[in-house]
Amino acid sequence: MKRVLIITYYWPPSGGSGVQRWLKFAKYLPQFGWQPVIYTPENPEQLAVDRSLEKEIPAEAEIVKRRIVEPYQLYKSLLKKSGHKKEAVEVNPVNAQQKSALQKAAMWIRGNLFRPDPRCLWINPSVRYLKKYLKEHPVDLIVSTGPPQSMHMIGYRLSARTGLPWIADFRDPWTKIFYFKHLSMTRFTEKWHHKMEKRVLDNAAAVVAVSPLVQQEFQAMTDTPVELITNGFDEIDFQKGEKGATSLEKSGKFTITHTGLFAADGNPTTLWEVLNEKCSQESAFKEALRIRLIGKTDSQIIDAIGRAGLGSQLEDMGYQPHDIAVKEQKEASLLILPLRREPEYRSVLPGKLFEYLASLRPVLGIGQPDGAMAMIIGEAKAGTVIDWENKSEIARFIDLCWEKHLKGELTDNTADISQFTRYNLSRKMADLFDNTVKQ
Repeated sequence: MKRVLIITYYWPPSGGSGVQRWLKFAKYLPQFGWQPVIYTPENPEQLAVDRSLEKEIPAEAEIVKRRIVEPYQLYKSLLKKSGHKKEAVEVNPVNAQQKSALQKAAMWIRGNLFRPDPRCLWINPSVRYLKKYLKEHPVDLIVSTGPPQSMHMIGYRLSARTGLPWIADFRDPWTKIFYFKHLSMTRFTEKWHHKMEKRVLDNAAAVVAVSPLVQQEFQAMTDTPVELITNGFDEIDFQKGEKGATSLEKSGKFTITHTGLFAADGNPTTLWEVLNEKCSQESAFKEALRIRLIGKTDSQIIDAIGRAGLGSQLEDMGYQPHDIAVKEQKEASLLILPLRREPEYRSVLPGKLFEYLASLRPVLGIGQPDGAMAMIIGEAKAGTVIDWENKSEIARFIDLCWEKHLKGELTDNTADISQFTRYNLSRKMADLFDNTVKQ
């Protein structure tokens, strides 16, 4: 079996979407002749802990952990002592929302002194350690996955020192990620990022993007081949338990569900307004409506739901293990996926989108109707994507779903989505590995 070193910041027992991609690749890669060697921090920042994910780690995986030094704990401590809410630190650390003087100062320090990100202090120690480690435990290929982009800096330097081929996997863009412009960077620092991004793209044997629009953006910047390997869903996760439609028929509730991180700059205020008006007009709808939030949700969203008069319909469940989140997706009447109100999000394919598709429930996306997410939802015939402020279309779609719910016809006409299974995506990744080491 060939061996691949995977440099990743996110790994179980950390929870959240950043863990899922390479955990699932690691799970299936051995079936295609590749043993995963995971290099990850021993003491990473953990916004959520999900021990249930540890059972997904294959027996073939070799796990290498080293301590990391990063400034986040000091930053969090200062914010908490100064009276900031927990959500201000954990859900929305970098966005366009109004910030306190302390947060603004922290953004400037983070943007200019920690390059490319606050995990940069791990780069040099990791390169030194891995260079020695690989002499005794050789691998055929190196993969780095980011953000954080410091992982790519480790991959780049380690490849240069060992001569091993290296693939850079981008779960999100680098300089075109939505929060890049909010980092209060000097012109010098911004130029440095563009230079390092270009260096990584040009020196990798291959680059992987998770969205077709991001793939196009990267390919325009480099001659290195840029492959598209999206996120996906694990079929096994969606074969457990009874189907959601059965549960819905028994409960009679009209459940609108969101799973995962729910940040303030993705607050779908027009949707809350539509739901409030429909509750005022139809007592049966008001009685049946449930809004279920599974994951870390910004307090501004909770407050907005309350101000819209929907507090009694809200069930904020907080972070739940992944298998519980999947169960909630399958049992929803309608899944909502609001994007952040940032132009860069036109290129983004949220990881949860593919699990939404696998849940076989209708999806209401809120964001750019001409973006990458709209393309996938349209191809899968899984729902619709409507602009944040298009109240009439949002209301029309809610009415349509409610009418189908009353008739017992609220099912999804999903097309063939087998290309997005983790198994098939792992096969595609393994093929890329094979072709890279043959060069």
